[in-house]
Amino acid sequence: MWERVNAEQPVAGHRISAWWQVMRGRDPQEAHRASTPLELFFDLCFVVAVAQAAVQLHHALAEGHWAAGLAGYAAVFFAIWWAWMNFTWFASAYDTDDVPYRLLTLLQMGGVLVLAAGVAPAFQRYDFTVVVIGYVIMRVAMIAQWLRAAAEHPEGRAAALRYAAGIAVVQLGWIARLWAPGTWAWITFLVLVAAELAVPAWAESRGRRTNWHPEHIVERYGLFTIIVLGEVILATFTAVQSSLAERGLSSSLLLIAVGGLALVFGLWWIYFTGPAARLPTLRVALSWGYGHYVVFAAIAALGAGLEAAVDTAGHHAHLSEHAAALTVAIPVVIVLGVLAALHLMTGAGTVGHPLLVAAGAVVVLALTWSPPVLGLGGAVLAMGLVLAATLTANLVVSIRRHAAVRA
Repeated sequence: MWERVNAEQPVAGHRISAWWQVMRGRDPQEAHRASTPLELFFDLCFVVAVAQAAVQLHHALAEGHWAAGLAGYAAVFFAIWWAWMNFTWFASAYDTDDVPYRLLTLLQMGGVLVLAAGVAPAFQRYDFTVVVIGYVIMRVAMIAQWLRAAAEHPEGRAAALRYAAGIAVVQLGWIARLWAPGTWAWITFLVLVAAELAVPAWAESRGRRTNWHPEHIVERYGLFTIIVLGEVILATFTAVQSSLAERGLSSSLLLIAVGGLALVFGLWWIYFTGPAARLPTLRVALSWGYGHYVVFAAIAALGAGLEAAVDTAGHHAHLSEHAAALTVAIPVVIVLGVLAALHLMTGAGTVGHPLLVAAGAVVVLALTWSPPVLGLGGAVLAMGLVLAATLTANLVVSIRRHAAVRA
């Protein structure tokens, strides 16, 4: 018989321990706090949406529709990332893992699949109706979670009610935006994005802060980074496999595949080497969390860029080799720059000196002009080697600095 449990700090596990556990809030100092199976399952549903956004960006880039493709991609990826981020931070503070919690999480998972179904119409016809429906489904479930937290956790009630109210008001704005004409559609989009980003800062602005767990948050972001990197590998593999089936193996195709793998592995190494991020204040935590929108979006865009490079090498894209090289280089440069800023902000990572990162980024960009000499495949491989050299230089400087401090 399921029972209600009144636990001050309920611990999520691999099974449901009760029908309903009172949502008192998790201990932000809880030892060995790890992602739950439900959180990992939740992330897998977001893989579908990220894949759809990357596929549509690939098609736009291959057709030479840069501006429209990037604008649509940025808009869709924001919806994906923001819904994921909000669930992640809420779960870090209030994960009870009981039946109501799991069912509301299921509703959010359904919402992201609806959103994923609307990605193609958003890119092809600028019809965001299905995307908004999926997004609102996820956000309504999030409102219900915050209202439950407000009802069952008196100490955090004020912040929880502000979250619920802020999210609800913004969702009305997203629905109304569906009727915004022409230029107003993008103006209202930017206004609503700003409103979404402002809600957490407003909700946490006074009173008791939500009990999110810093180490748990860092782990969750790391896991999603791995998921997005895996999506890049899958997209590149699919493009290479299709090219092999149609035209057989070529030196350019082989070099793009090797260079792409080197870039993905290098970005993984940069992200996961060095001390873990420290989030001592709300300002640092929000800046670090918000900065990952660019990191996640750029990494996923790298997969689209590598696919476009494969298409260009096989003469199946309306891109010059220089333009195709740019689709690979620009995401890499963006990730390098943003990760460097985030690592310096939080004392994490492998940034030995910002100038080393900047030098690596400049050389990667310069290599976009090298296809007439190296070929497109050679240019992509060279980018991978430059990223490896940038990582190595930063590691050497960091190790020497730490050794000097210990001495």
